Amino acid sequence: MNDDQRWQAVCDRDAGYDETFWYGVTTTGVYCIPSCASRRSKRENVRFYSTIEAAMRDGMRACKRCKPDISTASTPSLAKLLEVCRYVERNPTVSHSLSALSKRANLSQFQVHRLFKSFLQVTPKEYIQQVRVTALKCRLRDAWSVTDAIYDAGFESSSAVYGRLDAYLGMTPRNYRQGGKGIDISFAFGTTTLGKVLIGATDRGICYLQFGDSQRELLEQLSSEYPNAIVTPSTSTKSEQFEAWMNALNRNLEGKRSKAELPLDIKGTAFQKRVWEFLRTIPSGEVVSYSEVAAGIGAPKAIRAAASACANNRIGVLIPCHRVIRGTGELGGYRWGLPRKRALIDVERRENKKDKSQ
Repeated sequence: MNDDQRWQAVCDRDAGYDETFWYGVTTTGVYCIPSCASRRSKRENVRFYSTIEAAMRDGMRACKRCKPDISTASTPSLAKLLEVCRYVERNPTVSHSLSALSKRANLSQFQVHRLFKSFLQVTPKEYIQQVRVTALKCRLRDAWSVTDAIYDAGFESSSAVYGRLDAYLGMTPRNYRQGGKGIDISFAFGTTTLGKVLIGATDRGICYLQFGDSQRELLEQLSSEYPNAIVTPSTSTKSEQFEAWMNALNRNLEGKRSKAELPLDIKGTAFQKRVWEFLRTIPSGEVVSYSEVAAGIGAPKAIRAAASACANNRIGVLIPCHRVIRGTGELGGYRWGLPRKRALIDVERRENKKDKSQ
């Protein structure tokens, strides 16, 4: 849509364009949805925004009448989105196109795409892919072969699936079919200022970093997380690598930057990975709220999902979920205990003050 078309939608108060764009009024500093019932402003005082975040960055605040920052499950647009989602889930093998889905919802392709991004934080294509991956997981256990399961789940090419599914399954489809057999994880214990730690790594990098009170507890947690993997102590050929990682970890715990770049083998959903990547951009010694994390990944409504991603982080410190607190200033949760979270934040802040004073 161009601005002339957007202005016409505002003049018509067309609810079909709600959640697809927002408009702000420079004279009042308020932004609204196209169907807002407030008095129409002059065209020269109106600006258009593709996201709520863009309007807020421009200094706009939400209209108290149409409440554009609050979406409810009763909105017709969300009802149509849910209908489309249920249709895709019932028919995972159908070749769904964006144009076909938009016709089914009686919306434009742009509107459908915007609804998926706004409410689910994924594109329609990504959602279809996730549905097919779920179907594939169900079929892998019972199908005659991996290839049969791939085609039965609606994928058009087995070669394309093998190239992409490692990110979804954390292993090849064949390994998943065999219950994770063949995945090698080496581990080593260490001692840090926060207590005992276990580092687990595949040939791609660190996949697990946990704190605990005993080596037995830590090893049980690792085995529980990867029940069918081959979990073995680090060999002499890998001990130097683990020692380097441990030294780098201790420097991180001291609030200092490590010269060594620690390779990470991060496994999670696409949304979790977006959250974890954002966490790694938070400067040492600074904290953000869960709502700021959600806004930082372009999903301001997904505050609970962002908090859940933080709670499911398996690589402590290196993915610094300890730098996320509640909006009230309270520490919030931390899977390794609030005393460790408090200690990490305090030591990073002390190091920041030292750096600034030098």
